[in-house]
Amino acid sequence: MKIAIVTDAWHPQTNGVVTTLSRTSEALSDMGHDVRMFTPEPYRTIPCPSYPEIRLSLFAGRHLRRSLDDFEPDSIHIATEGPLGFAARRYCKKRDLKFTTSYHTQFPAYVRKRFPIPESWTWAFVRWFHNAAEKTLAPTPAIVAELEHHGFKAPVVWGRGVDTDLFQPSPAHRDARSGPVYLYAGRVAVEKNLEAFAGMKVAGQKIIVGDGPDLKRLQSKYPDCTFTGYKFGTELASIMASADVFVFPSRTDTFGLVMLEAMACGVPVAAYPVPGPIDVVHHGQTGFLDEDLGKACSEALKLSRETCRQHALGNSWAKCSEVFASYLVGVTDEIPPNAPTPVVVNAAEDASERAPH
Repeated sequence: MKIAIVTDAWHPQTNGVVTTLSRTSEALSDMGHDVRMFTPEPYRTIPCPSYPEIRLSLFAGRHLRRSLDDFEPDSIHIATEGPLGFAARRYCKKRDLKFTTSYHTQFPAYVRKRFPIPESWTWAFVRWFHNAAEKTLAPTPAIVAELEHHGFKAPVVWGRGVDTDLFQPSPAHRDARSGPVYLYAGRVAVEKNLEAFAGMKVAGQKIIVGDGPDLKRLQSKYPDCTFTGYKFGTELASIMASADVFVFPSRTDTFGLVMLEAMACGVPVAAYPVPGPIDVVHHGQTGFLDEDLGKACSEALKLSRETCRQHALGNSWAKCSEVFASYLVGVTDEIPPNAPTPVVVNAAEDASERAPH
């Protein structure tokens, strides 16, 4: 099957959306599909206001239309609500083609933290964008429930995977040192709520791996934290495996792929009991969820690293990509040729069974 995936988020950005789409396209190709990524790479771009790391494509409509016409995809998936996503949506609507979308980012919450715009306005926009699709793929049951609450017509669960060959436990993770190591890895931005982590009073070391628009301010305000900047590949995996607890302070993520990566390294997670963590973390087994983040950290220290690793081993990119393919629709037919039967993976378990009570 010829699959077109249109996304405004792509390399050199470093985030869960780019990782998810990269690994999904690779897995789909391994399954025998002809996958083409339509990304900002061919276009002139400008930095996104307040977030220059994100580049917005300019005047992409005509080129994207020609590229899609040349490819003649059996199925079209629109991954983001940016300029390329809009152009692809217009392309499909004008030609009466069916398509799917995915909801990766809590866009209303992110916008509200940067601009004085009511979340209801932004919800109306993203609902309009996604309700033109046959299905909207969301990463967890909690996010699906939230989208249904806000009037999305067809949200479905599409979980996430982890590279368990790259992210592995380190036998030397408990080298002699003064106290536990608490680690965060990801974007350093206001929506990640990093002050809740950086401001914690804990015995041990706090490490923040990543970069973003809030980095300089946090470095100045919290000199007791170690800021490493971005790390990639084996270096990132090694740093992660050396931690005692992975701290995920965000209240606005739809999933939090980095939590699975930490578990693959045998590192338990401390987080708030909010969408994202409540679906990814098995409370009391692979992490601890509590409104008191310091308590979550101290309780996570007691958990089995082997249990974390075993949980991660059950979440492969191959399984997640099979789910993705099962939800695709043909541009003119309800089901594209050779589409597998829809299945559900670990991330689709009932969140109520794993959330703390």
